[in-house]
Amino acid sequence: MSAAIVVLTMIVLAVPAIFLVIAARGREILATPGLLVIALYMWIWLRFRPTEFVVGPQALEIVWPLKRRVILHSDMASARMVDRRELRALIGWGMRVGVGGLWGAFGWLWTSRRGIVQMYISRTNDFVWIERKGTRPWLITPERPHDFVQALAAAASHHAGGVS
Repeated sequence: MSAAIVVLTMIVLAVPAIFLVIAARGREILATPGLLVIALYMWIWLRFRPTEFVVGPQALEIVWPLKRRVILHSDMASARMVDRRELRALIGWGMRVGVGGLWGAFGWLWTSRRGIVQMYISRTNDFVWIERKGTRPWLITPERPHDFVQALAAAASHHAGGVS
Protein backbone atom coordinates (compact mmCIF):
# COMPACT_ATOMS: atom_id res chain seq x y z
CA MET A 1 0.00 0.00 0.00
CA SER A 2 1.12 3.55 -0.62
CA ALA A 3 1.73 5.81 2.38
CA ALA A 4 -1.46 7.81 1.78
CA ILE A 5 -3.59 4.66 1.74
CA VAL A 6 -1.84 3.30 4.87
CA VAL A 7 -2.62 6.54 6.75
CA LEU A 8 -6.22 6.59 5.54
CA THR A 9 -6.65 2.91 6.46
CA MET A 10 -5.33 3.53 9.99
CA ILE A 11 -7.74 6.43 10.46
CA VAL A 12 -10.69 4.41 9.16
CA LEU A 13 -9.74 1.39 11.31
CA ALA A 14 -9.80 3.62 14.40
CA VAL A 15 -13.50 4.46 13.94
CA PRO A 16 -14.99 1.25 15.39
CA ALA A 17 -12.38 1.23 18.18
CA ILE A 18 -13.42 4.75 19.15
CA PHE A 19 -17.09 3.73 19.11
CA LEU A 20 -16.40 0.73 21.35
CA VAL A 21 -14.24 2.70 23.81
CA ILE A 22 -16.95 5.35 24.14
CA ALA A 23 -19.56 2.58 24.54
CA ALA A 24 -17.50 0.99 27.31
CA ARG A 25 -17.43 4.33 29.12
CA GLY A 26 -21.19 4.54 29.42
CA ARG A 27 -22.56 5.40 25.97
CA GLU A 28 -23.73 1.84 25.24
CA ILE A 29 -25.71 2.98 22.21
CA LEU A 30 -22.42 3.26 20.27
CA ALA A 31 -21.59 -0.43 20.74
CA THR A 32 -23.97 -1.53 17.97
CA PRO A 33 -22.61 0.88 15.33
CA GLY A 34 -19.06 -0.10 16.37
CA LEU A 35 -19.80 -3.79 15.89
CA LEU A 36 -21.61 -3.13 12.60
CA VAL A 37 -18.60 -1.21 11.27
CA ILE A 38 -16.31 -4.10 12.29
CA ALA A 39 -18.60 -6.53 10.42
CA LEU A 40 -18.52 -4.24 7.37
CA TYR A 41 -14.72 -4.07 7.49
CA MET A 42 -14.53 -7.87 7.67
CA TRP A 43 -16.83 -8.14 4.65
CA ILE A 44 -14.61 -5.71 2.72
CA TRP A 45 -11.49 -7.74 3.61
CA LEU A 46 -13.10 -11.04 2.62
CA ARG A 47 -15.04 -10.04 -0.53
CA PHE A 48 -13.68 -6.80 -1.99
CA ARG A 49 -9.89 -6.65 -1.44
CA PRO A 50 -8.01 -9.12 -3.65
CA THR A 51 -5.22 -10.97 -1.90
CA GLU A 52 -3.47 -12.18 -5.02
CA PHE A 53 -3.21 -11.81 -8.80
CA VAL A 54 -1.96 -15.12 -10.24
CA VAL A 55 -0.71 -15.37 -13.82
CA GLY A 56 -1.27 -18.89 -15.08
CA PRO A 57 -0.69 -20.54 -18.45
CA GLN A 58 -4.31 -20.08 -19.55
CA ALA A 59 -5.59 -17.18 -17.51
CA LEU A 60 -5.16 -14.49 -14.92
CA GLU A 61 -6.73 -15.53 -11.63
CA ILE A 62 -7.82 -12.89 -9.12
CA VAL A 63 -8.08 -14.34 -5.61
CA TRP A 64 -10.06 -13.02 -2.65
CA PRO A 65 -10.46 -14.91 0.63
CA LEU A 66 -14.06 -15.87 -0.28
CA LYS A 67 -14.07 -15.88 -4.10
CA ARG A 68 -12.01 -16.23 -7.25
CA ARG A 69 -12.28 -14.71 -10.70
CA VAL A 70 -10.61 -15.94 -13.87
CA ILE A 71 -9.84 -13.84 -16.95
CA LEU A 72 -8.66 -15.93 -19.89
CA HIS A 73 -5.63 -14.61 -21.74
CA SER A 74 -7.67 -14.87 -24.95
CA ASP A 75 -10.13 -12.33 -23.44
CA MET A 76 -7.38 -9.73 -22.93
CA ALA A 77 -6.33 -7.30 -25.64
CA SER A 78 -3.37 -5.77 -23.79
CA ALA A 79 -1.80 -5.13 -20.41
CA ARG A 80 0.57 -2.31 -19.57
CA MET A 81 1.88 -0.22 -16.73
CA VAL A 82 0.58 3.34 -16.47
CA ASP A 83 1.53 6.16 -14.15
CA ARG A 84 -0.87 8.72 -12.69
CA ARG A 85 -0.41 11.14 -15.58
CA GLU A 86 -1.05 8.45 -18.21
CA LEU A 87 -4.04 7.21 -16.23
CA ARG A 88 -5.57 10.69 -16.13
CA ALA A 89 -5.11 11.03 -19.91
CA LEU A 90 -6.65 7.59 -20.45
CA ILE A 91 -9.74 7.96 -18.25
CA GLY A 92 -10.33 11.69 -17.83
CA TRP A 93 -11.92 12.26 -14.46
CA GLY A 94 -13.48 9.48 -12.48
CA MET A 95 -15.67 8.63 -9.54
CA ARG A 96 -15.26 5.50 -7.44
CA VAL A 97 -18.28 3.26 -6.93
CA GLY A 98 -17.46 0.73 -4.25
CA VAL A 99 -15.03 0.60 -1.36
CA GLY A 100 -12.46 3.34 -0.90
CA GLY A 101 -10.05 4.30 1.84
CA LEU A 102 -9.81 0.99 3.64
CA TRP A 103 -6.79 -0.94 2.28
CA GLY A 104 -7.24 0.78 -1.10
CA ALA A 105 -10.07 1.28 -3.57
CA PHE A 106 -12.05 -1.65 -4.92
CA GLY A 107 -15.04 -1.92 -7.23
CA TRP A 108 -15.91 0.29 -10.17
CA LEU A 109 -14.36 3.50 -11.35
CA TRP A 110 -16.80 5.51 -13.44
CA THR A 111 -14.73 7.56 -15.88
CA SER A 112 -15.55 10.37 -18.26
CA ARG A 113 -13.61 8.80 -21.17
CA ARG A 114 -13.90 5.03 -20.69
CA GLY A 115 -17.13 4.54 -18.78
CA ILE A 116 -16.92 1.91 -16.04
CA VAL A 117 -13.52 0.41 -15.23
CA GLN A 118 -13.12 -2.54 -12.86
CA MET A 119 -10.69 -1.32 -10.18
CA TYR A 120 -8.65 -3.06 -7.48
CA ILE A 121 -5.88 -0.73 -6.31
CA SER A 122 -3.93 -0.48 -3.08
CA ARG A 123 -1.51 2.29 -3.98
CA THR A 124 -1.50 5.54 -5.92
CA ASN A 125 1.25 4.70 -8.43
CA ASP A 126 2.50 1.86 -10.65
CA PHE A 127 -0.91 0.92 -12.01
CA VAL A 128 -1.51 -1.93 -14.44
CA TRP A 129 -4.16 -1.30 -17.10
CA ILE A 130 -5.67 -4.44 -18.64
CA GLU A 131 -7.64 -3.84 -21.80
CA ARG A 132 -10.26 -6.54 -22.32
CA LYS A 133 -12.01 -7.65 -25.48
CA GLY A 134 -15.69 -6.73 -25.52
CA THR A 135 -15.97 -5.73 -21.87
CA ARG A 136 -14.73 -3.17 -19.37
CA PRO A 137 -11.02 -2.73 -18.69
CA TRP A 138 -9.36 -3.48 -15.35
CA LEU A 139 -7.11 -1.22 -13.28
CA ILE A 140 -5.04 -3.07 -10.68
CA THR A 141 -1.91 -2.66 -8.56
CA PRO A 142 -0.14 -6.01 -8.31
CA GLU A 143 2.80 -6.24 -5.91
CA ARG A 144 5.50 -6.14 -8.62
CA PRO A 145 3.77 -4.49 -11.58
CA HIS A 146 6.64 -4.66 -14.08
CA ASP A 147 7.19 -8.39 -13.44
CA PHE A 148 3.44 -8.93 -13.52
CA VAL A 149 3.04 -7.33 -16.96
CA GLN A 150 6.01 -9.33 -18.30
CA ALA A 151 4.58 -12.59 -16.92
CA LEU A 152 1.17 -11.80 -18.39
CA ALA A 153 2.71 -11.08 -21.82
CA ALA A 154 4.81 -14.26 -21.71
CA ALA A 155 1.84 -16.43 -20.74
CA ALA A 156 -0.40 -14.82 -23.33
CA SER A 157 2.18 -15.25 -26.12
CA HIS A 158 1.09 -18.90 -26.24
CA HIS A 159 -2.44 -17.83 -27.16
CA ALA A 160 -3.28 -16.27 -30.50
CA GLY A 161 -4.82 -12.85 -30.01
CA GLY A 162 -3.62 -12.65 -26.40
CA VAL A 163 -2.07 -9.81 -24.47
CA SER A 164 0.55 -7.71 -26.19
